[in-house]
Amino acid sequence: MSAGAVGRPQRMCVGSPAVLAFGSNLGDREATLRAALDALAAEPGLHVEAVSGLYETPALKPAGIDAEAPAYLNAVARVHTILDPLALLALVNRVEDDLGRVREERWGDRTIDIDIVDYGGIVSDDPRVTLPHPRAHERAFVLVPWLDVDTEAVVTGRGRVADLAAGATDPVTPYQPSASWPSAHWFSDTGHGEARS
Repeated sequence: MSAGAVGRPQRMCVGSPAVLAFGSNLGDREATLRAALDALAAEPGLHVEAVSGLYETPALKPAGIDAEAPAYLNAVARVHTILDPLALLALVNRVEDDLGRVREERWGDRTIDIDIVDYGGIVSDDPRVTLPHPRAHERAFVLVPWLDVDTEAVVTGRGRVADLAAGATDPVTPYQPSASWPSAHWFSDTGHGEARS
């Protein structure tokens, strides 16, 4: 390029895309998931770009499906954030705590669970936040709603989400939400979750 030449203007992209998975099997599950989304959308530095439909799934425990436990409602959100992975983890943990999450039993019933499934496609074995989520590639209750918000999604090191979802074995049933559940583009259309730095 010659001196003084000006290239095409580039739009700076600050931050990273991320994928969050939500689950609830206690209390008013849909209202709790909606409250979690609203809380995240109100946070500076995080923009909720799209939200999946709702899916109902049986409770999954270390020994397998627990038919005696309350069923989960699950959803996935695609977000863009200027928070680094640990700061994002701290945020989702705070939202969980604010909504009554109790951490007494691993894989136990819960009012709300929010997992960071993917953060810009990076791979991290940090024990505080392993990326991508170490079990996301085998869980239909994550993979199926993820396809709602990104049909071309990939789990780094594992493959296309569509292919992984086709091979997952845990049962996932579409759930008819109330009229107040956000559509896939509700946050973008209404200006909710506008990233603020």
